[in-house]
Amino acid sequence: MLDRFLRVWLGSWPSPGGLAVVGSPLRDKPRWDGGEQRALGVTDGAGNGVLSVPPAARDAVAALVARTAPGDLEAVLAERLPALVGRPEQHFFTGVFRWSDAPADLPDEGAWEPSDGPGLPEWLRPFPGEVLVARAPGTGEYLAGVGLKPHDPTGIEISVGTTEAARGRGLARRLVARAARRIAGAGAVPIYLHDPANTASAHVAVASGFPDLGWKVHALAGAA
Repeated sequence: MLDRFLRVWLGSWPSPGGLAVVGSPLRDKPRWDGGEQRALGVTDGAGNGVLSVPPAARDAVAALVARTAPGDLEAVLAERLPALVGRPEQHFFTGVFRWSDAPADLPDEGAWEPSDGPGLPEWLRPFPGEVLVARAPGTGEYLAGVGLKPHDPTGIEISVGTTEAARGRGLARRLVARAARRIAGAGAVPIYLHDPANTASAHVAVASGFPDLGWKVHALAGAA
């Protein structure tokens, strides 16, 4: 299922070796939230993977990759890729790419609520359909939540956030595990991405069944 999702998300998978550059029409189209993703890549623990860019930029990016030593590639892409795909104001980001084929069997946490319902933080509202929310017993105060990014029916990314006052209770890991079980039960692969420096997010991922296998995600982010 992961291979199928990556073929759809990136336009090709797996790599024949090294970093393969492909031109995908999806890079010229809005993503799930209406935003854009002009460059998107995934590499495995051996550094093999696929970098997806707009078809018009494919040859220039492929030439850059071909003439760059593997050890220098990430730095060179960070410097040159944004301009090559027409977004010089953005910056190249490399994060941890995780997936789960065995979400943790933790107790259910929270309840599914419509993302346009009352008492939710603004970051949860763009997610389509339902979000998973933990609230304080008695008061109903929002404590933590999960939103699902429907990149494709075969792959759904999980985003989680916890209020500062509610941290340290294990809410995030139980919410993520419950969301992952729902995704897997629907026949899709649960995806979890995070900044390498975010150790709290890494702990949540491991506890909820998302191991770090050395895979990375590469993408453009907003203006630096």
